[in-house]
Amino acid sequence: MAFSGIDNAKFGVSIFPTDYAIQPIEMALAVEERGLDSLFFPEHTHIPTSRKTPFPGGGELPRQYWRSHDPFVALGACAAATDRIALGTGICLVIERDPITLAKEIASLDMISGGRAIIGIGAGWNREEMENHGANYRNRWKIVREKVLAMREIWREDEAEFHGEFVDFDPIWSWPKPVQEGGPPIWIGANSKWVFDRVAEYADGWMPIGGMGSGNMQQLSDAMAGRGRKVDDLALALFAAPMDAKQCEGRIEQGFDHLIFAVPSEEPDKVLPLLDSIADIVRQVRG
Repeated sequence: MAFSGIDNAKFGVSIFPTDYAIQPIEMALAVEERGLDSLFFPEHTHIPTSRKTPFPGGGELPRQYWRSHDPFVALGACAAATDRIALGTGICLVIERDPITLAKEIASLDMISGGRAIIGIGAGWNREEMENHGANYRNRWKIVREKVLAMREIWREDEAEFHGEFVDFDPIWSWPKPVQEGGPPIWIGANSKWVFDRVAEYADGWMPIGGMGSGNMQQLSDAMAGRGRKVDDLALALFAAPMDAKQCEGRIEQGFDHLIFAVPSEEPDKVLPLLDSIADIVRQVRG
């Protein structure tokens, strides 16, 4: 459910949880201690050394992409150490994961955390990485869709089954079930022209990087209406929020209800002062 206005806006942080930087539990405790609302971890199981697929950000690929912890292991550790903050993937590469196993991982995280899981998803950008997992790059979003729909069946049904083009299984038993009814919210992290229909069909939120382009809200509204839904029923999360209070206020006025600040994968002496700065920005926004 979308929030309305600054009073109800949420503020979180994303970081690659690497082996060489501040560790997940220390990071989660620091986020919670500063009154922030959420912590998000991205994932890459590996990066092929061929580097055939160029880095979308340009230049050399930062080492954090191949040095990250598994997000669900890291988030599970954070769940045990915290009481309040939401714990999310930003994003989970669903295309690279078995949906039955992933459904159990997510349900376990949601139960262990007391219903604090948020699952940001995407199809990824590194073709060779996906193909190492046996994924079909050309059909990646079709596969992601079916895996999400299959996981929802597993979360909701005592005897779940799914029969699609890419995911197919007869009735199964799988517990635990998530604490959140129907499963944790699924937020799609993408900015393409197709994202609006995808969000409208099978997601609970949209999590674009950097902002909302001209006409995007109308496209999202039209797509939601086409599915008998309203934008107000979605979470709108801004990934890589600006480190400026006035700009954050502007993004909230655009309709974003959850702002997520990106923090570099560094040692505590560099990360913790940035968290202090983010907490100060949040105080300014909240007044």
